[in-house]
Amino acid sequence: MSENGLEAGLVQVYTGDGKGKTTAALGLALRACGHGLKVYMIQFMKGDINYGEIIAAEHLPNLTIVQFGKPTFVDKENPAKEDIDFAQLALEHAKVIVQEGQYDIVILDELNVALDFKLVELADVMKIIDSKPDRVELIITGRNANEKILEKADLVTKMDKVKHPYDKGIAARDGIEH
Repeated sequence: MSENGLEAGLVQVYTGDGKGKTTAALGLALRACGHGLKVYMIQFMKGDINYGEIIAAEHLPNLTIVQFGKPTFVDKENPAKEDIDFAQLALEHAKVIVQEGQYDIVILDELNVALDFKLVELADVMKIIDSKPDRVELIITGRNANEKILEKADLVTKMDKVKHPYDKGIAARDGIEH
């Protein structure tokens, strides 16, 4: 790391059907903030939900989190126009944030899901990856990552679900799952 941030930013992907993709990205964000790096997280398909990371980010001056989406689940087979519009807004915002290069790390949380649900186009995502400034680390999370994104990434981590409390009917808990 140089005094002006990262010397070389990479592309990381956290995917798979297991828990922990967003959590891993947030762990990296916390570590980066501890070293004085600036982190910007854009959450796709998450809107107006008071996740724990939103509350915590208020106390970390180098971490910004913005949400784009409704506070409800998106129907993969029949997404509402509003869901598509939010995803498009998030992607346009991501283009600007990445290109400006003001942040050392940009996290595109659940972008893989937005792509899988056909809320955004692969070509547009690839343009963001291909045109990112050299010093920007780009983190993309979400299950069902597209093969082209996996090929382009420098690091890919796949979280595999072995067992999950949901399987026993245990609902999401504040501070653990959200």
